[in-house]
Amino acid sequence: MNIVNMMWAGGSPYMSIHQVHRQVLSNAGADARISNWLLLGSGLCCALGSTREWHMPQRALKGRHLWRLLRPWLRMRLRKALAEAQVDVLLLDGIGVARLVLPLLEQVPGVRAKVLFHGRTRLNASDIRLLGALPADRLSIAAVSHTLAQSLEQDLGRPVQTLRMALEPETFRLSLMSREQARQALGLPSNDGKVIGAVGRLVESKGFEMLIEAFAKGSALQPDMHLAIIGDGPLRAALQVRIDALGLRDRVHLCGYRDDLRQLYCAFDWLLVPSRAEGLGLVVQEAVMADVPVICSDLPVFHEQLEGAGCYLPVGDLDAWAQAIAHSDERCAAALAARQRQALAPEAAWRAFQNGSASLLRG
Repeated sequence: MNIVNMMWAGGSPYMSIHQVHRQVLSNAGADARISNWLLLGSGLCCALGSTREWHMPQRALKGRHLWRLLRPWLRMRLRKALAEAQVDVLLLDGIGVARLVLPLLEQVPGVRAKVLFHGRTRLNASDIRLLGALPADRLSIAAVSHTLAQSLEQDLGRPVQTLRMALEPETFRLSLMSREQARQALGLPSNDGKVIGAVGRLVESKGFEMLIEAFAKGSALQPDMHLAIIGDGPLRAALQVRIDALGLRDRVHLCGYRDDLRQLYCAFDWLLVPSRAEGLGLVVQEAVMADVPVICSDLPVFHEQLEGAGCYLPVGDLDAWAQAIAHSDERCAAALAARQRQALAPEAAWRAFQNGSASLLRG
C-alpha cells in the first residue's frame, strides 16, 4: 500500500501535527510505503518515510485574489505526481490541504483520501459541498477528539471517525528524564522550589498572557515558585515585555521550542493548560503519563480525557487561575495525578488509537 501524507509544511509551528500523523502512520502495517509531501516545502518533517518538498506559493495554495488562477496549475502537478507514484491512500492535513487536493480525485480514481482534522475549523458552504461530494469508499474523515468529531458531523451531515491521539505508555515512560535532569536541561533551579509548567505555541488561543498575570498574583507569597513555558511563537516578544514589567524575569522562563519536550515533564510539579480553545490538547495526556497533575481550562475536550478527575477552571478567569496557583499543594499533587492517570487509561487509549489508525488507513 502506497501512502502519501500531505501537509502544509514542516518546522516547529507544525510539529504537533506532524507528531499526530507520525503516530497514525506507524500503524499502517509492515507493507506500507510512506512518503510525506510538504506543500510549502519548508522546515523539518518528523513523520515516517521519505519527504518531498514542493515549494508551492502560499498565496496560491490559499487561493486568494489573483493567486487563485495558479491553482489549476498546482493541481495538474499534483495529479501527475499522484499517478506516477501509484498512490493508494492520501492522508490530508485538514481542510486547507483538502481544498486543493480533493477536486483531483475524479481524475485519479484509484486513490482513497483520509482527511484528519486537528482543531475546530470554520467550514464554509463550498467546504461542506467538497467533503460531501465523494462517497464513503473514497473519502474518510477523522478528528483527533470525540468533541471535534461530533462538531464536524453536525456541520457535514456525514460520519466522522474519532481518532484520539495516544502514545505508547511504556516507551513514553522510559524516555522521561529525571526531575533534576529535566530542570537542568531547561535551565531551571534544581533545588526544591516549585515549578509550574505550561506547554504550547505562544499564540493567543493558548492563554499564556493571562497565565503570566495569574502567576504574578498567585505566587506573590511564594518567591521560590517558578513558571516555565515551553514553546515558541509570535507572542514571545510581547510576553517577555510583560514578564519584565511585572519584575518576574528571574521566575518566569520562556524556554522556547524543544524537540525533546516529551522527556521534560518531570521538571514540573504541576502542568497548567489555560487554553481558550483546543482540538485535543495532547500535553494533558503527556503530563498525566509522566505523573504530573494537570489544571486545565473548562473545555469539553479536556473533560473527554480526564472526566471526573480533571481540575477545571473557567477560561480566562485570572482570579480563579491565580487562586489555583496560590493553593497548589504538593500534598495533594500525587493523589490527583494518580486519579487523572486512572481516568486517562493510557494503555487502553493506546490500543484504541492503534486500531483506529489501522482502520482509517485501510478502510
